[in-house]
Amino acid sequence: MQETSDRTSINWVRNIIIEDEGLRALDKYAQENLSSDPGHDYAHALRVALCALEIAGGVIEPRAVIAAALLHDIVNPPKNSPLRKRASELSAEKAKALLPTYGFDTLGVEKIAAAIRDHSYSRGAIPESLLGQILQDADRLEALGAVGIMRCVATGVQMGGELFHSTDPWARDRELDEKKFAVDHFFTKLFKLPHSMQTKKGRDEALRRVEVMQRFLDDLGQELGHNRE
Repeated sequence: MQETSDRTSINWVRNIIIEDEGLRALDKYAQENLSSDPGHDYAHALRVALCALEIAGGVIEPRAVIAAALLHDIVNPPKNSPLRKRASELSAEKAKALLPTYGFDTLGVEKIAAAIRDHSYSRGAIPESLLGQILQDADRLEALGAVGIMRCVATGVQMGGELFHSTDPWARDRELDEKKFAVDHFFTKLFKLPHSMQTKKGRDEALRRVEVMQRFLDDLGQELGHNRE
């Protein structure tokens, strides 16, 4: 999404962090405290930071963008926990307590915490700030494309589900059941995400990533002997 080639890699994010004492300390905290769940771990946080910086295009201070990305999943209850729907609120509260320690002023803390609180899909909020909109788009993009495929399958298996229905993978003669079949999640949620994007850059990238997923399903159908068309 960025025109400058050196601003399309995680190294760009790492360099910004290294040059900022507060971000270095916050980054160390994130590495030590983020979940080991591959969908919400430190690597995920860095990818969200990269994507958010690309969407922001320099309009928002990179420091705030990276801090929001590093802490957006700092509280990550299991998907079957009653606290799951409050994960973004709990993460925002944690961010408000942590950020002053790393050199963020009161106004900056409030903006970052609000962005974290409202980014969550399950919360269903539309962020009021541009930072919140960018964080929400960047996080949702992680559910799409090649990484999105891997996350979807990993989560489905982790929750005890199957990869796909053995005789009707495209739900032609059954109801979609994303809790039982990982591939069903593509249709119940993931392919709808582009329409929920708040920024043009986010929406364009979401549509590109959906095309990646569509091609994957076409190939999967051929291998299964159940063509999609």
